[in-house]
Order: sequence, then C-alpha cells, then structure tokens
Amino acid sequence: GTPLEMLDPDAVGQYYRDGHALFDVTVAAGQETEALQAIYDIVGEDGSATGQAVNTAESKAMAGGEVANAFAILVPLILLILVLSTTSWIEPVFFLLAIGVSVLLNMGTNIFLGEVSYIAFTIAPILQLAVSLDYSVFLIHRFAECRAENPDASPEACMVDALCRSTGSILSSGLTTVIGFLALVLMQFQIGPDLGLALAKGVVLSLVTVFTFMPALTLAAYQWMDKTHHRPLLPSFDRFGRFVARIMLPMALVLVILMVPSYLASNSNQYYYGAAHMFGENTRLGADTAAIEETFGRSDTYVVLVPEGDTATQQKLSDALHAIPEVTGILSYVDNAGASIPPEFVPGDTLGLLVSGGYTRMVLTVDADTEGDAAFALVERVRATVQQYYPDNYYLAGQGVSTYDLMDTITADMVKVNLLAIGAVFLILLLMKRQLLLPIILVLSIETAIWINLAIPYFRGQYVFYIAYLIISSVQLGATVDYAILFSDRYQEFRETLGRKEAVAATVSAVTTSVSTTGSAMAVVGFLMGAISTNQLLGQLGNFLGVGSLVSLAIVLSALPGFLYLADPLIIKKKRQPKEA
Repeated sequence: GTPLEMLDPDAVGQYYRDGHALFDVTVAAGQETEALQAIYDIVGEDGSATGQAVNTAESKAMAGGEVANAFAILVPLILLILVLSTTSWIEPVFFLLAIGVSVLLNMGTNIFLGEVSYIAFTIAPILQLAVSLDYSVFLIHRFAECRAENPDASPEACMVDALCRSTGSILSSGLTTVIGFLALVLMQFQIGPDLGLALAKGVVLSLVTVFTFMPALTLAAYQWMDKTHHRPLLPSFDRFGRFVARIMLPMALVLVILMVPSYLASNSNQYYYGAAHMFGENTRLGADTAAIEETFGRSDTYVVLVPEGDTATQQKLSDALHAIPEVTGILSYVDNAGASIPPEFVPGDTLGLLVSGGYTRMVLTVDADTEGDAAFALVERVRATVQQYYPDNYYLAGQGVSTYDLMDTITADMVKVNLLAIGAVFLILLLMKRQLLLPIILVLSIETAIWINLAIPYFRGQYVFYIAYLIISSVQLGATVDYAILFSDRYQEFRETLGRKEAVAATVSAVTTSVSTTGSAMAVVGFLMGAISTNQLLGQLGNFLGVGSLVSLAIVLSALPGFLYLADPLIIKKKRQPKEA
C-alpha cells in the first residue's frame, strides 16, 4: 500500500480523520440483517455503522420484539379498562377472546398478501385490537340493556334484539373504518397499501367475528356472566349528561372557531420524508450515526448509471459533477482508470465493479444530509447535470434521491387518500342515514379532531414523519367516526320519546361508558406505542393515535351534542300523530 502522506490530502481527509477510518460498504438487497451482523462482528463495540441498509436491518430486528412487548403491557391494561366499564368479572375475558380470534385470523391470512412491510406487521395487530374493541362492546351493552328491559325474554330473543338494534351502528362504524383504511391502498408508497390491506382485512374479520362468534360465545356463557356479576365500578353518567346539555352550545361554538386555524396549522407542518431520522440516540443506530457525523460530517452516496463506451462524454460529465461544490469525491471508470486507458487493459474484477451490463457506474460522495431543502436542491442539480450529457438515458439512486422521490410521490398521495377516505365515509353515512346534514356534521366533527391533533406539532415546532401524518389522517377518521355514529344513532332513538335537551342528556349518559371504553383503550394503545417504540416513526404514530382518540372523544361528548341540538329540526323526522277514533 502507498503511505498516507503520499496520497492526495483531500481524498485522505474524507476517509481518514482523527484516528478514525471510514468505509463505504455496498450490501445486496435482502441480505441487510446478515451483513450488519457480520460488520458488527468485525468492528466490535467501538465501531459504528449507519446508512440505508443499517436502517432496514435494525427496523426488521425491532419489529418482532416490540410487538411482543406491546402486547405484554397492552392486554392487562385493556383488561383493566374493560373491567371498569363492564358489570361482570368474566365479560372482559370474552371481549379479548373474540378480538384475539380475529387478530390471529388476520395475522394468519397475511400469507395471502405475500410480503408485508415490518411497519404493517408491527402496527396492524395492535391497531386492530384498539379499533375493533368497540364492536363487541356495543353489542354486549345492547344485550345487557335488552335483558334488563325484558327480564322474561329468553337470552336468544334478547341476542336477536341486540343484534337488530346494534347492527346498523356496528356496520356503519365497521364500513367507515374499512374504507378509511382502504384509502391507504391508493398510496404509491408501498407502506400504504401494505398497512391499508392488513388493517381493512383485520376490521372485516373483526366484524365477522362479532356477528358470528361473539353472539354464540355470549349465549353459551351468559350464565357465567350472571354469576360473576358485580355492581358498576364507574359512576352513572346522568349528572355528566345534564352538565353536557348545559355547556354544549358554547362548546360547539369553540369548535367552530377552532376549525379554520387548526386546519391551516395541520397543513403547515415541517416533515421528514425518509427513514434517516427514525432512530433516536438511545438506539445503537442513532448513536452510531451521531458518532460518524461528528467526525466525518454528514454525507450521502449517490450512484449514477450511464451507458458504457463513450469515455469522452463520461469525462465531461465527471468534470461537471466535480464542479458541484457538495460533491466531495467520485469513484468511476474515467476518474480511477482514466478516460485514455482502453477497458481491455483494466483487470476484469476491477472493471466489473464499475462497468457492467452495458452501463458504467459513477459513485458520488456528497456532503449533504439525506433530506431537507438543501439535499433536495442537490438531487435536482445532479439530475439536471446528468440529464445534460445523457438525456433520459441514465439512472440515479441513493438515500437522498429516494427520499426526494418519496417526497414527490407521497405529497401527491395525500390529497388522494384524504379525499377518498372522507368521501367514502360520507357516502356510507349518507346511505345509512338517508339524509344530507347529519353525515356532514359527523364527518366535520371528526375531521376537526384530526386537524387539532395534527396542528399540535406545528405549534410545538416539531418535525412530523410524513408517513405518520398520512396514516393517522385515515386511521383517526376510520377509528373514531364510530363514536359520532353511535352518539347520533342513540340521540335519534331518544328523540322518539324525549325533548331536545333531555335527549342530549340521556344520550350522553347512555353512550359515555361505551365510547370512553374504546376511546381510552385506543389512547392507551397509542401512548404505549409512543413510549416503548425505539423507531421514532412508530413512536410518533402512537402519540398521534393517543392524542387523536382523546380529542375525538372530547369533541363527540361535548361539541357534537350542540350541533345535533341545533340541527335537530332538520335531522329528526316528525312522526304523524294517530287520528282520534
């Protein structure tokens, strides 16, 4: 080897600094986990590794462990919430059993989807648990109500009655949720279709379970429920109902005032598009990345493929790329072998690394982050430069380049996914309710909850992972519009016998237990994901889910009653009085 002192100091400085040496390693697709393990074995505890392949390997490694941890904490917490909100010690076990069956069915049927991304694998079972809890809760609460109202009726007759009365609510909730998730399938970014299909399939399987397995299980075990009956652990919500009836109009006004600013703020966030920021410094990858950047600065590698042969044009392109200030080095045939040396004089193995399959490869080391305005401007400049010499006849790859393309595609995805989710949910409600105003009120209430949720990072000056932003918009709509549907259904029922204000108080009193059970279970799921996930994207998604379900819950129980009260003359059909005989 040549002594370091005799080499070009600039070139040495990029790869050898303060007693640390930097290696660029190329890893074959699909072999990331094995390659990373082998690299860690070589460099030991003192060495550091970072880059796209490391991101992929670490994400895969974490996914499995974190799902197990989440479930270990989650199941007892959800059991606790269910124990508080039911009146039988054994009932919560049945809920979890019914949902467990559908979660297992869903994870098993993922085989038919082929490959599933690790994010879908991590989130889908946890979200399915949270989202579909309410279907069983709605059904069992109705069954209990029916048995209380008709003590002489057989349990079978009560179950039929409960199914008749709750099927509308459960089906419209389920269908809106399925559509919210299916909207993600429209994304060009693969994570969307993966997650959308896994979640939508999960909800469909949960619905099937609730309409088939749950009634059978309940009828087989209702005597157990009676034997383990206990007094309600939560107080009655009658006083809360009367309180809401007093504050509902001011709360509705507050919500109307918040709509526009929260919508504007939620659309003005700063985003991370790629995977570069997914791991905090409390993980090995995060710490390694920080250590490498501290010594060698931030850098990225771009690879340009151009047709082989014309070394003169390649030399011109290389000179033009060298002229870009952020390009710190180029490894290519013309740079390393020289444009004047014919390829046949270069050893085959060396040549194969740079020239192959009719293309020659230029590896650019650039002094730039993998995303951000400066990085994206650099990608555009490199593209424009290569385009000049090889119009539409080249390939450009690299972490910064793929992040730029992500930004391009998922920003376009956003409008599509949102409009489809909102439009479809609106359409289902329109068909179920057969009137125009009520679906507008319900969808607008939940959309405002989503805007408030997504406006929080803007006011706190935090970056948002664009993919989390996209997923939560559909998930929060699909998962929490149920509360609004259930509330409006019960309000319409109570209005048959009660006046406007009394109906609001009665509805709040009747549904608070059901919706706060599922809302708090969803919040627990979210905050738990936020707390235990070492992947910052999953953590952020979890926190969005937690805050989102609480905001949706607050709006449904405080402001929605005001909207229904005001719209009452238009949404409640008057019954004709029978004529006197």
